Order: sequence, then C-alpha cells, then structure tokens
Amino acid sequence: MSDTPARLLKLLSLLQTPREWPGGELAERLAVSPRTIRRDVDRLRDLGYPVEASRGSVGGYRLVAGAAMPPLLLDDEEAVAIAVGLRAGAGHAIEGVDEASVRALAKLEQVLPSRLRHRVSALQNATVPLTRGDGATIDPRTLTTLASAATGRERLRFAYRSGDGTRTKRQVEPYRLVSTGQRWYLVAYDLGREDWRTFRVDRVGEPYATGARFAPRPLPVEGAGSDGSDGSDAGGEAGNEARSDAESGDAAKYLSRSMRRMKPELRLDVWFGAPAEFVAGRLPAYLGAPEPDGEGGCRLRASCTDSLEWVALRLALVDCEFSAQGPPQLVEYLEGLGARLTRAAGSRRPADPEQG
Repeated sequence: MSDTPARLLKLLSLLQTPREWPGGELAERLAVSPRTIRRDVDRLRDLGYPVEASRGSVGGYRLVAGAAMPPLLLDDEEAVAIAVGLRAGAGHAIEGVDEASVRALAKLEQVLPSRLRHRVSALQNATVPLTRGDGATIDPRTLTTLASAATGRERLRFAYRSGDGTRTKRQVEPYRLVSTGQRWYLVAYDLGREDWRTFRVDRVGEPYATGARFAPRPLPVEGAGSDGSDGSDAGGEAGNEARSDAESGDAAKYLSRSMRRMKPELRLDVWFGAPAEFVAGRLPAYLGAPEPDGEGGCRLRASCTDSLEWVALRLALVDCEFSAQGPPQLVEYLEGLGARLTRAAGSRRPADPEQG
C-alpha cells in the first residue's frame, strides 16, 4: 500500500482493536516492510496516538491510553451504535446527559454518510422508549441543530409553541443548551423581542440555521432579561468547546433565575424513614442530598420550582415512609391525595351480572 495517508488510516483502524499486533502481521496486512510499519507508528505517535511497542523475538504494537483523547476511527457498525445511543439519551433528557453529549452527537451526525444516517433513523423509529415524568420527548435532530448553531454562532429560525398553545415564529442568536435532567432548554437572544429568552426545546419546531453569523452578546449577569419572559412564553421559555465552563454556568444560572421568576418556588422540608444513601438514589440529583438524622432516617431541605403534583409523586416513589413538614401547600396536597388513594383502595365496583 503505497498511499501513505490511506496506509496510516488503515494502520490506525487495526491498532484501535483491543489486541496487540505483531509487527510482521501488520506488515503483511498492509503489504509493506516491517521498517515501514515502524516509521508509520512513529508518525502516529507524532499525531498524538499513544502506540506502545513490546520487545521480544516477534515484537508487537498496541494502542494504549494517553494523556489526551486522540481522534478515533469508527467502522459503520460502531458509528451507528454510538449515534443511536446518543440520540436515545439526548432525546429523552436522561439525567446526567448534558450539553457535551449533544455536541458529540452533532459532530458525529455532521460526518455520517447518508446510508448510515438512514440506518440510525430506521433503528430509532423501530424502538419505543419508556419515558419518565411527563413523557416529553425531543427529536434528536432538533437538539443537534440547536447545538451546532450555538457552537458555530449562527442565527436560528424556528416555530415555538408556548405553554398556553400560542404559536409564534422566532429568530434568535443561540447561546447555550441547558439540561435540567427533566427537560432541555435553549438560552438565546431573541431578535424580535430584542431581549434574552429561554425556550423549552420540546416546544421548538422546524429549527434551521440561517447561515448568518453573529458576534456573541454578553449574557446578563443579574435578572432574566427585562422581565424574564413575555406573555407568549409564560410557563415554558424558560457552544463552542472553546467557550469557558463559566459561560455554561452562567447559562444554567440564568435559566434558574428565569424559571424562578415564572414559577413559585417550593421550599421542601421532608423526613424519610430510610438511610440518606437510599433516599438520595431515588430522588432527582437537582434536589440535593438529604442529611442523616442520626436515628436511621434522613431529612431533605431543598428548593425547587416543580409542580406540587410532580413533587408529591417523586416523594411517593422513594418507596419508604416519609413526612412532609413543609411547605404548607405540599402538606395540604398530600393530605388530599392520601385521602383519594385510600378511598380508591377501599372502593369495590359491583360485579357485572353478565360476567357472573
């Protein structure tokens, strides 16, 4: 194989399999001399690939872990498997899957050949995910479009459906995608409103990048725009890798402020009759960790903007005894819910005579 770049790619593909390759076998597969293999290995090392050589009568090469992540070569099956996994995770806002996974998906889909994109879509369409919470799902293509535009600093147009069902057309300068564990939000500068806005991504439709580049604006340090939202966005509107982690933190803080302005904050005070480790493993991470009470139980003090219904459900799903000390509206809701559940468990419908 006389084409050096093609030979290096083939050599790298072989070395990325988890085994040690004798130099003679590599030379035979690539139809070159062992000396050429040694030179090619040196070239890969210069490119940042940590290739380790073993000594001995035969000698061999293998790719090992290095200080930095080198570029990877994926075959068709590997690329499809990774794309399907990233789509499934990102599309359903699985807790712990953050902006980095969406950036990875955007990069992968940008270079996927059309034949592989078709396979990825076919596999995803043939599966039905078990969703959680309110079941809100997102087309992964929407996420990758938003992520790519934010990374490339490219203006976006999309249709948006607000919480009351109002539909509008928006043109924005995307800043960051933020995941709360339950949902994805886009923080962006709305050109039509001339102010910053947050958008629930599951309410974004038909997004496309306009091709117009923009210079990033500084995100407001305090407040959430002029009023945090506008009438049409109530209840829902809540990156380039070179951008600093501080910008991601700023976007998350901005989203939190915006959501607090739109929803009342619940200050939870709940006792659980189970160890703190058990309870923490069954509650969303954003609620924080409960503190042991020294008697085998634990206590959670946290603030959130979730609905009373959602909070009550999450507390019940911990599957242990618990007592809500506050806020008063949560205590009242749990009392009413408990009474309804008790009536439901004690009621019996009369038997159907026809079923005898």
